[in-house]
Amino acid sequence: MEKFSNGELKILCFENFCDRIGEVDKELKRLRGEDVNTYVSKVESVRFNNGEGKVKLNETIRGKDVFIISDISNYSLTYKMFGNVNHVSPDEHFQDIVRVISAIGGKAHRINVIMPLLYASRQHRRTGRESLDCAMALRYLEDLGVDSVLTFDAHDPNVQNATPNSSFDSIFPVYAILKEFISDNRENIDKDKMLVVSPDAGAMQRVIQYASMLSLDASMFFKRRDYTRVVNGKNPIIAHDYMGRDLKDMDALLVDDMIASGESILDVCAELKKRGAKNMYIIATFAFFTEGTEKFDKLFEEGIIKRVYTTNASYIPEEIKQKPWLKVVDICKYLALLINTLNNGGSLSPLINSADKIKTLLKQL
Repeated sequence: MEKFSNGELKILCFENFCDRIGEVDKELKRLRGEDVNTYVSKVESVRFNNGEGKVKLNETIRGKDVFIISDISNYSLTYKMFGNVNHVSPDEHFQDIVRVISAIGGKAHRINVIMPLLYASRQHRRTGRESLDCAMALRYLEDLGVDSVLTFDAHDPNVQNATPNSSFDSIFPVYAILKEFISDNRENIDKDKMLVVSPDAGAMQRVIQYASMLSLDASMFFKRRDYTRVVNGKNPIIAHDYMGRDLKDMDALLVDDMIASGESILDVCAELKKRGAKNMYIIATFAFFTEGTEKFDKLFEEGIIKRVYTTNASYIPEEIKQKPWLKVVDICKYLALLINTLNNGGSLSPLINSADKIKTLLKQL
């Protein structure tokens, strides 16, 4: 790969990603072999007691290739507002990204924003008189001078059409996840034993990708919703209709981009069980468990769910990481490789397309 420099590398990291940035920095130093103490500068974020905020940079970034990293899903951070304790929301995390760009003041050689979870990615299209939050946020970043946005497994990667004049990359961490999955389940990865299942039509692209790499058949559920009502911001699901081959005595691998409350994917697990499926494995790039993990605990104890695979691209509390049914896949080395490639002007395509590596891995195990 022919390399050229986009400027001295500098990573600006918010507190919401500080628990993972050390591994990214360590891998970058290994990859680059440079005698540097660190590539990372931590952003100082301040909250006033009326809820307003500001950020401060503690070193110069003039002429540097800046990568701003923010985990907008990290709800563990708090601040006091009029004496009340508030948790920092995705909106506030995004506003801090905007503040950093303001603090840079046009002095950087290039600005890249890395949001492992894309801000407002669940509000990517209209079904009525609704806001287009994700598209508006990307347009705003482009207007502020951001050269590229990198995210993992965008809910709908077509949102990149909102900013055709800047770079947008939605990375699927397929290899990192499947490496762990294959290691755990090699003997069951067979067309006669396992099926890859999409919990809805929206996840079908991911399912086809996983099924193709594992040489398995794919099937899907179709969500029928009640569009006359809205409950917790969503149209409630009436039923899950199945389309695919017979599930009797088959293991099922469910693939989706995220687990929020888990309601939908757990409903699908119940439907799979009704149709004779044996064991359920779940892969989701992001796992939030917004309504707790009790239902997952119960299905694991009943022997229905064998394992849930997710990544540390988003914040996961330590007590949830310890669940016996959860395996958290580390993507820090992969993120470092992506940053290093972008800084050196390389193509991300070889890093994104992992089909050959996965097929090699299947042969080796």
